[in-house]
Amino acid sequence: MKTTVPALRADLAAIVAMIPDGARVLDVGCGDGALLEHLIATRHVNGRGIELSQQNVNACVARGLAVLQGDADADLAEYPSQVFDVAILSQTIQATRAPRTVLGHLLRIGQRTVVSFPNFGHWRVRLSLLAKGRMPRTKALDHHWYDTPNIHLCTIADFVALAREQGAVIERALSLDETGRTRPMNPSAWGPNLFAQGAIFMLRGG
Repeated sequence: MKTTVPALRADLAAIVAMIPDGARVLDVGCGDGALLEHLIATRHVNGRGIELSQQNVNACVARGLAVLQGDADADLAEYPSQVFDVAILSQTIQATRAPRTVLGHLLRIGQRTVVSFPNFGHWRVRLSLLAKGRMPRTKALDHHWYDTPNIHLCTIADFVALAREQGAVIERALSLDETGRTRPMNPSAWGPNLFAQGAIFMLRGG
């Protein structure tokens, strides 16, 4: 009997499309394991995960996934270099204490690194700051300033600058619209930095 794989959010489905069949994958900040489970079922990857929340770790284990409780800021240094084909950091880099260090470890650990994040440069965010003078709330950034897990918000342009500072090669870049749909983008263009709700990058260490 064929097992039905639950549908994913559009941004996660776009990440799945980037991953080669049979790849060795590390999903950092893997949440409840939905992406990792989908990758194993549809891409037949050899998948591992790290997740900070014990509740989410329990949910992953209940799915039969190999997920450990860990902190991206503290634990990635323990992984040997180039041990994974792809390291994934989905909607998590903005919640880390040291994004530059975390990205450096991901580029070292994986032959490829996939990173997705919300874009704080979106026009609605800019307009809200201009008109109201308060930290905005959007669909992608739906928290008050005092209870948000996002501690290092960035724009697409900020991330591109960081990736290049780290010597990374941008192999693929996708923008996310308000419905979560993706489209290819030129990471150096000004348009996505203004109009995209978020972005997904595939990087290779330089």
